[in-house]
Amino acid sequence: SIAEKENMATTAVRKKEVTRDLDHCDIPYYVSEFVEREVGNDYDSLRKLDNLIDKLSENKKQLEEQVLTVSSEVPKKIQNALKNAEDSKMSLSRLLEEETILSGSINSHLLKAQPWMEDLDVLISQVEEIERYLSYLKWISRIEELSDSIQQYLMTNNVPEAASTLAFMAELDIKLQESSCSHLLAFVRSTVKFWHKILKDKLSSDFEEVLTQLRWPFVGPPQSQAFGLAAPASAPDVYNNLEMLFCQLLKLQTSDALLTKPKQFPEKYSLPPSPPIILPIQIMLNPLQKRFKYHFTGNKQTNVLNKPEWYLTQVLMWIGNHTKFLDEKIQPILDKAGSSVNAGLEFSRALVMLILEKLAADIPCLLYDDTLFCHLVDEVLLFERELYSVHGYLSSFPSCMHILSEESCFQRWLTVEKKFALQKMDSMLSSEAAWISQYKDITDVDEMKVPDCAETFMTLLLVITDRYKNLPTASRKLQFLGLQKELVDDFRIRLTQVMKEETRASLGFRYCAILNAVNYIATVLADWADNVFFLQLQQAELEVRAESNAVSKLQLGQLASMESSVFDEMINLLERLKHDMLTRQVDHVFREVKDAAKLYKKERWLSLPSQAEQAVMSLSSTACPMLLTLRDRLLQLEQQLCHSLFKIFWQMLAEKVDIYIYQEIIMANHFNEGGAAQLQFDMSRNLFPLFSHYCKRPENYFKHIKEACIILNLSIGSALLLKDVLQSASENETLKPNQPSATAALNELGVYKLAQKDVEILLNLRASWPSTGK
Repeated sequence: SIAEKENMATTAVRKKEVTRDLDHCDIPYYVSEFVEREVGNDYDSLRKLDNLIDKLSENKKQLEEQVLTVSSEVPKKIQNALKNAEDSKMSLSRLLEEETILSGSINSHLLKAQPWMEDLDVLISQVEEIERYLSYLKWISRIEELSDSIQQYLMTNNVPEAASTLAFMAELDIKLQESSCSHLLAFVRSTVKFWHKILKDKLSSDFEEVLTQLRWPFVGPPQSQAFGLAAPASAPDVYNNLEMLFCQLLKLQTSDALLTKPKQFPEKYSLPPSPPIILPIQIMLNPLQKRFKYHFTGNKQTNVLNKPEWYLTQVLMWIGNHTKFLDEKIQPILDKAGSSVNAGLEFSRALVMLILEKLAADIPCLLYDDTLFCHLVDEVLLFERELYSVHGYLSSFPSCMHILSEESCFQRWLTVEKKFALQKMDSMLSSEAAWISQYKDITDVDEMKVPDCAETFMTLLLVITDRYKNLPTASRKLQFLGLQKELVDDFRIRLTQVMKEETRASLGFRYCAILNAVNYIATVLADWADNVFFLQLQQAELEVRAESNAVSKLQLGQLASMESSVFDEMINLLERLKHDMLTRQVDHVFREVKDAAKLYKKERWLSLPSQAEQAVMSLSSTACPMLLTLRDRLLQLEQQLCHSLFKIFWQMLAEKVDIYIYQEIIMANHFNEGGAAQLQFDMSRNLFPLFSHYCKRPENYFKHIKEACIILNLSIGSALLLKDVLQSASENETLKPNQPSATAALNELGVYKLAQKDVEILLNLRASWPSTGK
């Protein structure tokens, strides 16, 4: 044993001596580890040394073979790589030599060819110049040929071919617009102008003659029109001539557009671009334009600023009188000619341009006369409504709203709109019938119990929306939306002022009418927020605010996701006012209920006879004043408030009454068996039924009272069992925090609202406990 200890000590010393060098491949360390693992302290295992030496020799041999293999393959790969590099270097050298030779030959060739290139450049320039002359002469020759053709066609009275040739010449004129040959352009334009005037004069004269035969224009009422012809027998010939001349005039449209500059409105009106009126329709409009200018310009008695309806109505009459003829006679000609023009719309568009010129001239003269300006706007809006709804005018065409959208005119319109709206609000609020519903005698219609002033105000806002919804730009619409928001806020402030005067009579008729008005306005605004028109305005407002960085990213996200609306701010203020007014009413009624419940609070609950001692249970006499007060106020407010408001009212009142009776009456007294039974009878057979008119299960709104009555009226055995369960649950709470037995026991009895501690207090309020002998 001594020898073994010495050997172990020696081994331990040797182990300590052999330490690992972490920075290098430490062979002694690995050898030591190997010997320790294979031999260890067991000297008998030295017999394994022969096998171990053989195994290591085999491993050494395999390693040497691998080293020899790798050492023989790597030089071969390196030699191949070097050979490839040498070959590439030699190829590159050959290419560079070839490039030098080729570059020298190219430079030599260029030097020899330089004189030839200079001579060729001169010749090429001369050829190009001659080609330009030749092309120039060809264009002149081509125009002259076309001009001669038109002359020959006219000499043979072949007007259709002449018109077609002129149309082709006008197309050549358009193609030449990019040329810098000013004289050639002038020659072509003058030639087109020359023949266009001749053809236009001839065709216009013939066309006007045909129109005269048709008794155009139809300025009388539709019933008095011969609608076309004095002699029906000649109708086919006249209509054939009409179609032929109309088509020939259509061919002159291209040249007419080149030569005739349309009237340009100032940029401040921002009229949308529109093509010129087609030539035949222009000719058809000439007599009407003359009539319009005769009657509605200058010193004529029909041209007065205070009667814009005269010329607006006249234009609508002209459009209506000619619609049938244009649809039945002119439109088929256009369709046959392959034109996309709508005859009726083209006719209307031309007449509307007369209206726009008239408005642009008249508005500066009446801009600061509120009465005249307001009358003009009203008449223009009526005109636009009929123009769009009856005659199908397109919103993409120039309209009167573009004139009213001009900055100075638009700002004046906003000012006048606000002024008259405020005056209307003053008159509606000062009216004797302001707080009376127009439909008070019609139950089905008067669900909201809306006072006259609120309904009139929302009608006013609706009318304003109808007036501005056809404005051409979203920015103008948003300004009107801002005006509507101002008016809503102003009306809310006025309602608040009247409400404050009625605060002492918070259950009175006028106070309830104000509350109904606030609720109605908030409801209507919420409905409007889902309207497509206001959703489009919301999108426009989102874009404007995003560009100006006027709101936070959160608000932008809410607007973009439609979580909010353009009226949210107004609705929130109205909802807050509604809640404050309802709270004031509930508090008022609740104070009355508390005053009426003073005797009921003092009821001797501890000494009341048991249910078995009474023949029939009856309501506590002290509860009558409280219940009568509740009944009268509920009936009163049910009649004065709309259904949605009254529902909020009675639910708020029920909650306060529930907590009051629970805290001030039940928790403040002790109950014998008779007292508990009487309390339950008063509540379940008298208080709860007061609210049964408004919901199916009124007891669910008095959960504190209902559950307290359950606890107080438990049988002695059930009460003792529940008390033990609650006591054991309280004792085990520290050991088992998630004790379910108490909650389960309460739920089984129908108690969900009251907490465990409240139930324990209620159990202690019971006076009739059996003696336990303790």
